[in-house]
Amino acid sequence: MTNQQQKPFAQSSEENKQVILQAIEELVHDCRSVLEIASGTGQHAVYFAAQLPHLKWQTSDLMECHVGINQWLEEAALENVSAPICLNVSEELHWPDSTFDAVFSANSFHIMGRNHVEDFFEHVPKVLNPNAIIMIYGPFNYNGDFTSESNARFDQWLKARNPASGIKDFEWCNWLAEQSGLKLLKDIEMPQNNRILVWRNNR
Repeated sequence: MTNQQQKPFAQSSEENKQVILQAIEELVHDCRSVLEIASGTGQHAVYFAAQLPHLKWQTSDLMECHVGINQWLEEAALENVSAPICLNVSEELHWPDSTFDAVFSANSFHIMGRNHVEDFFEHVPKVLNPNAIIMIYGPFNYNGDFTSESNARFDQWLKARNPASGIKDFEWCNWLAEQSGLKLLKDIEMPQNNRILVWRNNR
């Protein structure tokens, strides 16, 4: 079995990486460092780091994901992407001491419980430089409603696996962000009933 076969692979990351890049490349034009939260397989990290060489891309995830992330990083051999740090958003000591110009996370909020999303917004300000941006990709509800029948089915599937998970309400996430000194900058419509929510650090 080859290393390529052994690496973890997420089809969704392969399918959405280009459209996400098109949406965020202007946003990070003046940034120099990005903390990716919940790097998953590492596919997004190596793709974005290769396409955006001016950025220093810091990967992170729970420890059980690190082997797979490192496989992608080792094969890509990029100088501007760093080995993953262990980061659980609900454990304050796991957050890095460094600060960043941007934070990026894809397909994470609907996996998290509500308490983890609350903890994310409570702790994320400590890693933000002045005027830093936060970019969150994934599905969101608006006015308490699903934006599509497929999202409603996806939410049922998520809750069947983990009752604490599920698609989060945009208004609730934005309220949490505002409580942490963040201001909504963009709400970008994406394919497959997803969004990219972008906040700026106003502190």
